[in-house]
Amino acid sequence: MTEKLDHHHDQSDDMSHPAAAVDAESFEAAAQAAMHTGTTGPKRVAVIFAHPDDAEFICAGTVSRWAAEGHHITYVLITSGDKGSDDPEMTPERLAETRIREQHDAANILGVADLVFMGKPDGMLVPDIDLRRDMVRVIRTIRPDVVICQDPTVRYVEQSYLNHSDHRAAGDVTLDAIFPAARNRMYFPELLAEGLEPHKVEEVYLAGAASPDVAIDITDHMERKLEALRAHVSQLNGWDPGDELRKWARADAANFPGNGEFVESFKYFKLD
Repeated sequence: MTEKLDHHHDQSDDMSHPAAAVDAESFEAAAQAAMHTGTTGPKRVAVIFAHPDDAEFICAGTVSRWAAEGHHITYVLITSGDKGSDDPEMTPERLAETRIREQHDAANILGVADLVFMGKPDGMLVPDIDLRRDMVRVIRTIRPDVVICQDPTVRYVEQSYLNHSDHRAAGDVTLDAIFPAARNRMYFPELLAEGLEPHKVEEVYLAGAASPDVAIDITDHMERKLEALRAHVSQLNGWDPGDELRKWARADAANFPGNGEFVESFKYFKLD
């Protein structure tokens, strides 16, 4: 289901279009890609993640910045996070209601325009043909110019974190839907019967990427990112993410000098 959000945000007179070289001009390939983006003016951006709060952790500063610059942001949540609790008194149904409400609160803080909840079961995502069809349906419906999604190649981080299988499945199915299925009318003719014509996504940003090559300066939006993440009360369990996320963003900035105190980094693709 798609839900409209009521909010207001500031319109920047100095708009920086979502493109590889927004804050990484030193990377020749990124700069070239930014010069050849097909869409001018405000863009439609889809932020596609497995669970409520995933985007807030790794790309909400970028979301906040782009929303403030006038771009139209749609969140797509494949699941409603109905297994993210160890409370023996909690039920999946009640938890999903809580997570959806918290995601609405976070999205309003960031300036997100629309929310799409696909309603798939938490912890059970498999990038099979059925989920790919459903994702193609979403992409052909909202018709984004730009997609931010999870990097499906990340299985672990150092010796302390095993990546959730849903995160990997979400990245895989999103990329497979973007290319070639969403743009090719021979895929899923039943979607044509629904009136959903093929659509080409122009740019893809992999968030939390194993090998990022571009960075977005989120210094002016760091506190809003933290405010949005704090809206996910049921997930934080009293933990304040401020110190940890500032440390992550500073570490990212150290890898992309000259882009501000805090950045979010991505692996970028400009699609033909």
